[in-house]
Amino acid sequence: MTTRRMHWVLAGVLAGLAGLATSYATAMVLTIRESPVVAVAEELIKVTPGAVAERAIAVLGHYDKPALVLGILLFLLVCFAGAGLLARGGWWRPVLVWCALAGLGLAAVLVQRGAGVVDALPVVVGLLTWITVHSALTDALHRGQRRPDLESHERRVFLMVAGAITAASVGIAVAGRFVGAGRRHVEQSRRLLRIPGVTRRQAPPATSLGVKGIAPWQTPNEDFYRIDTTIAPPTIEPEEWSLRIHGLVERELTLSFTDLVARRMTESWITLNCVSNKVGGGLVGNARWSGVRIADLLAGLGVSDEADCVLQTSHDGWFCATPLTTLTDDRDAMLAVAMNGRPLPIEHGFPVRTIVPGLYGYVSATKWVVDLEVSTFERSVGFWTTKGWSAEGPVKIASRIDVPRSGDEVPAGEVTVGGVAWHQQTGIEAVEVQVDGGEWATAALGRVPSVDTWVQWAVTLDVPEGDHEVRVRAIGKDGDTQTSVERAPDPDGSTGLHTIEISAV
Repeated sequence: MTTRRMHWVLAGVLAGLAGLATSYATAMVLTIRESPVVAVAEELIKVTPGAVAERAIAVLGHYDKPALVLGILLFLLVCFAGAGLLARGGWWRPVLVWCALAGLGLAAVLVQRGAGVVDALPVVVGLLTWITVHSALTDALHRGQRRPDLESHERRVFLMVAGAITAASVGIAVAGRFVGAGRRHVEQSRRLLRIPGVTRRQAPPATSLGVKGIAPWQTPNEDFYRIDTTIAPPTIEPEEWSLRIHGLVERELTLSFTDLVARRMTESWITLNCVSNKVGGGLVGNARWSGVRIADLLAGLGVSDEADCVLQTSHDGWFCATPLTTLTDDRDAMLAVAMNGRPLPIEHGFPVRTIVPGLYGYVSATKWVVDLEVSTFERSVGFWTTKGWSAEGPVKIASRIDVPRSGDEVPAGEVTVGGVAWHQQTGIEAVEVQVDGGEWATAALGRVPSVDTWVQWAVTLDVPEGDHEVRVRAIGKDGDTQTSVERAPDPDGSTGLHTIEISAV
């Protein structure tokens, strides 16, 4: 690429980055969660086929969303460079590119749940920046084209302007980050929040076998898996949160956060797991959840006999349909306000989320929940169900080997094998381990407070020298033995026995 051509490309890229910087800064200053890039990314997530989304989670894990944002930014850089080259043929040509990109961003922003005129301001600011900055940068290049005798001078002017714009863009983006204190204020509110009977209570003693390498009985908040469709988690002040319960009920109910925590609290150890979790995977965790039972809230509203589900909606627009029976039976399905004795982390739904034991999260665990509509499955379909996943999503019995790890070398002789197993709403009766297709050995189980938590298990085996294959299976309290048939997570959860390979030396 010639130097002259490179200058045109650089003009487009710098103008584009300046527009992104001012757009981002505007969103931060106005404490708008959905900056244009974030809004586009979240809309792409919504229209991505289920199989593609499942593949992305399997390959990229927690990096799937950063990879998506990076891909969008790379696409934008190509568009910016193209706009720069188009400017050689006239000022109006790159304007078409800037307007097209702004149009896409504006459409993505305005379809977000609860979007208004203010949410469009970052897009407008970004568009004006693109046009203005690009014009300033290309003026010198156009003059150099018309007056070859001044080309060297105009090139120096261009580079000076480009340097100033680069510095200004970085400064604006950084300033916007610092000025936009919405998340920081919400985080401070979360840390200072005290929920009577919850946040100052001593946690029950851990139920552990004490085998090094097994996942801890209580998953720390910072280590708990996170799967959702949002790029930027909503930041909601408790005093600004409210929940509307409506639909097929005789009486609607709207609750503020103060109303909610004033009600009788329940507390339960509950294991959550994602339907995307592969056999032996880590998308599962156990925590002590505190909140208000949804059954108690619905009991006084006169639920119609016609209803068979509740459509849950999040502040960010995500939605799922949950079987009504799972919200009204004796399980502790709740509007949770605390996790492991502390207010929910922002990433896990602060200030309020739903927890429903016995169901995969994609049909039950709505973070930042703001709306419950009592409905029917005929009328209401969840986000992931529209992508081919099953409608109800009861969890399947599962077990996992945590120690040793697959590929480990262990001393020949006595080897301790351990891990966790779960079958929410049913419970684990036994866990068995097999080496090289031999007899199944019964493992010792940890003590658990309810059927809704995972259980630690461990067994010591005599392993001779050589390479070996070890696998585990769980047996539920209902007599159901974990199947060895291997199935992928979609459409209703993976099956198969977790198997590892070790070498005894």
